[in-house]
Amino acid sequence: MTIQFKSGFVTIIGRPNVGKSTLMNQLIGQKIAITSNKPQTTRNRIQTVYTDPEVGQIVFLDTPGIHQAKNKLGEYMVNVAHHTMRDVDVILWLVEPSDFIGGGDRHIIEQLKKTTTPVILVINKIDSVDRESIYGVIDAFSKLYDFAEVVPLSALRGQNCDVLLEQIFKYLPYGPAYYDEDVVTDQPQRQIVAEIIREKALHALNDEVPHGIAVSIDQMKWCEGKPGIYNIDATIICERDSHKGIIIGKGGAMLKKIGSNARFECEKMLEARVNLKLWVKVKKDWRDSDYLIKNFGYRKDDME
Repeated sequence: MTIQFKSGFVTIIGRPNVGKSTLMNQLIGQKIAITSNKPQTTRNRIQTVYTDPEVGQIVFLDTPGIHQAKNKLGEYMVNVAHHTMRDVDVILWLVEPSDFIGGGDRHIIEQLKKTTTPVILVINKIDSVDRESIYGVIDAFSKLYDFAEVVPLSALRGQNCDVLLEQIFKYLPYGPAYYDEDVVTDQPQRQIVAEIIREKALHALNDEVPHGIAVSIDQMKWCEGKPGIYNIDATIICERDSHKGIIIGKGGAMLKKIGSNARFECEKMLEARVNLKLWVKVKKDWRDSDYLIKNFGYRKDDME
């Protein structure tokens, strides 16, 4: 490790569904945060680690999208996002390649004006527009805030992600590594498994169901007498009886599809075979229950 080693904390903020989790997964080269085309996919502050032994270490904090809260879970998610903007070394603000700046982005700009932390504007999804239009996006946002850097990229394709890492290191202080080189996340395996199951449910279900689901891992242990095989029991929590029927599907088809897709992803992550059993339970209005929010793994200490 060099004497000029840099290390620090970087938070990724932005409106829901701009690609924050996709970017973080791309930067660290491994899937940790779940992704979907539905808003409110990320609920916790997810901490991941990128280490270059010759340059330094970046601890990334991926946050829930900043949005108008409609229940206690929503308030929790927004508080987590605002909280991570404090006490970090660099803020990455992820936006889409449009020169229209709506109310959501203007709200974020007002929050950024309260901090002295360097802000890098990251214009994502540049693979979806022509190159010339990017200049208009840069101009529109730069009129409203003085960014330390502006980096256009495609998180999905990995385009210009190396440039973003270079720019981040530019603003980090010199210091020792916070984690060993082989550490990529602080998330326990049970939490990642729960999030993988939730992701597969988000992908498979109708729009009216996903916001109201959580996943609880009831059991996760090695299979006795069968090395290399995990037994995992999990429960998908929903808010309504009608939602339970949709999640199970006709003849259990939907639940089987979710389980099959989740099992494949879990086996890749755990590097082992997985026996996955899923159940579905109704907990009415769990998103407005402090007890149930905590019980399903959403941590209050992330927002205090």
